[in-house]
Amino acid sequence: MKKISVITPCFNEDLSILACIEEVQKVFEQKLPNYELEHIFCDNCSTDRTVEILKQKAETDSRIKIIINSRNFGILKNTYNGVLNATGDAVILFMPVDLQDPPELIYEFVKQWEKGYEIVYGMRAKREEGFFIKTIRKLYYRLLSHFTYVDYPPDAGDYQLVDRVVLNAMKRIDDAQPFMRLMTFDCGFRSYGIPYTWRARKNGVSRNSLMHMIDQGINGIVGFSNVPLRLALFFGMLLSGLSIAYALCVGIMAFIGKMPMVMRGVPTVIVALFFFSGVQLLFAGILGEYILAIYNQVRRKPLVIEKERINFD
Repeated sequence: MKKISVITPCFNEDLSILACIEEVQKVFEQKLPNYELEHIFCDNCSTDRTVEILKQKAETDSRIKIIINSRNFGILKNTYNGVLNATGDAVILFMPVDLQDPPELIYEFVKQWEKGYEIVYGMRAKREEGFFIKTIRKLYYRLLSHFTYVDYPPDAGDYQLVDRVVLNAMKRIDDAQPFMRLMTFDCGFRSYGIPYTWRARKNGVSRNSLMHMIDQGINGIVGFSNVPLRLALFFGMLLSGLSIAYALCVGIMAFIGKMPMVMRGVPTVIVALFFFSGVQLLFAGILGEYILAIYNQVRRKPLVIEKERINFD
């Protein structure tokens, strides 16, 4: 019997954790009875009853495995650590505890996997969220799809099923800041997308703050694209060329005595100073993000530090 691993990161989700366990198990019991389930919960040092509830369930159900971190290491590292510990023939990389990505889609994933696709991914065709944040997400993922060197389909998230061969390839990628939704496509192999509706959260509020989402977004671009650096280079060359042309024009007009009054004033100098200072800070910030990525990579810190494991052999 083949095994499918399901990875669920969690942090202070005592209102949703039982529903997640029950819904995933229902899919396997009703639609995938010929597959063995391994459900790995990666807890980011919850302070509510999440771990207590998980331990109670794990006592009577060996399919539930738990990794408890010593502190909160962020959702990306936490989830990827669970993926690296999966033992299934196929792995659901991310099954959110709030069930915004529907568990019933796992059955469709497995059907396509059985047809020979090594990567089966969900496409968030519709989103049950506010207009502003929905628009920002769509714009970002389209920019990411165009900028990255990876053949990445827009609206694809971390809700993917990957074959063991893809997981083994991912393990060979030594990345200090893993961005899984692109990492799978970076490995290659055949892929198939299934559109679905990303549902509104039923219980509690998301623990993924705005700053965390911005950090994840920058991480995706920096890790899989050199376009920002190239744009900075070309824009800098363009500004340099324009500055030289402007200086030549000013010199010629000063030499022939036809300098316009607007070029003699202080406002021109002030505007130019602030403009070029802003451009320099922007370019320094872009360069700094790539340097920070290199710094994080060479420090060789572990993804997470685990405090406890339950139901792992």
